[in-house]
Amino acid sequence: MIDLLRVILLGIIEGITEFLPISSTGHLLIAEKLGLGARSDLFNVGIQAGAILAVTLIYWKRIWQLLTQWRDPANRDYLAKLTVAFLITAVLGLIAVKHGFKLPETVTPVAWALVIGGVWMIAAEQLAARRPPSTQVTWTVAILVGVAQMVAGIFPGTSRSSATIFTALLAGTGDRPAATEFAFLVGIPTMYAATGYELLKVLKNGGAAHEDWTALAVGFVVSAVVAFAAVKWLLGYIRTHRFTAFAIYRIALGLALLAWMPLGS
Repeated sequence: MIDLLRVILLGIIEGITEFLPISSTGHLLIAEKLGLGARSDLFNVGIQAGAILAVTLIYWKRIWQLLTQWRDPANRDYLAKLTVAFLITAVLGLIAVKHGFKLPETVTPVAWALVIGGVWMIAAEQLAARRPPSTQVTWTVAILVGVAQMVAGIFPGTSRSSATIFTALLAGTGDRPAATEFAFLVGIPTMYAATGYELLKVLKNGGAAHEDWTALAVGFVVSAVVAFAAVKWLLGYIRTHRFTAFAIYRIALGLALLAWMPLGS
């Protein structure tokens, strides 16, 4: 029963933090340090897949429109930009993996990423507010969002959603809902690809043989349900609010972690 409660809590944490700009990696690491226990790589992949499925369901109408009405110039242009952003992330990500370029997932670098990311969010929102609002996604936005996704992937604690949303805002898509939609849509194939890559590694290494499939199924479902609710709430919230509250939370959490575990042990 205790282990099941831990699984449910991890699913809740993943569901809340995967798409909110506060870093799922950082929060899962904190949960591990607080005694919820480290889970298998396959379990971590599974609960992430649940969060991705939730966002896919939220945007299924938009995805269907892009895929079935691609002859429309606007849809074709948007789909091309999503594809380019994804390919940039994939190519740069494979290069980073090949050369082993990734910071360790320990407390200190994650804490600093939370603090620096929070400060950057506040500054970026101030700069974006000075520009005329625009829902247009330019090629510059698409390219830079692709790069931002890769950067977030190799710097744990950065938050993929934070990096991509604010890159889009600064690069020219000044409308928060429009920037968030593009960031989340390009994140769907990116995260499915990353999850599939990790899953293949786990299966190849024989990690599935001793997996607790009941725990994985529970974590997947909990993560999916919570992520669905969290993203729905976020999409409504950002229509009338800035991201400042998330930035302050990141800074406070990062500073608390640095004070709590200054050596990252």
